[in-house]
Amino acid sequence: MFKTIVLGLDGSELSDRAIPVAAELAQKDGGHIEVVHVRELMPGRAGGYPVHPDEDELEAKVRKQVEELNSGGTKASLHLVTTVTHGPAHAIAEVAEEVHADLIAVGTRGHAPVAGLLLGSVTQRLLHISPCPVLAVPPVHADGARQERT
Repeated sequence: MFKTIVLGLDGSELSDRAIPVAAELAQKDGGHIEVVHVRELMPGRAGGYPVHPDEDELEAKVRKQVEELNSGGTKASLHLVTTVTHGPAHAIAEVAEEVHADLIAVGTRGHAPVAGLLLGSVTQRLLHISPCPVLAVPPVHADGARQERT
């Protein structure tokens, strides 16, 4: 069912939660994962500088995660995308369209809908522009229970 899965990773623990879910779906259906990491640059006079000061470390972490997926038996490739204007959701959706993805998987903070809108959630935006279904993996507590919305 899900032969091509786009997995959006930003290097955060919240996005990391989507990795095992995407891997399980890909392995189950003999599919592969197209990991997308978006390097956001600041617009204007600060143009050219990453939004996240630790961007190099985040990118290195995502590269390692792709290697771990491949060594664990899940076929995965990495797409590094740089954007100034549209933001990560558009970049992820564009890659999904290019690779004819069956699914986009992302981690989410688990905010209530209003908080998500106020925070400009990547997941919220993807739900509106994605060319395929979006799977939002919520945070869970150490005991496995789903985190309550805040």
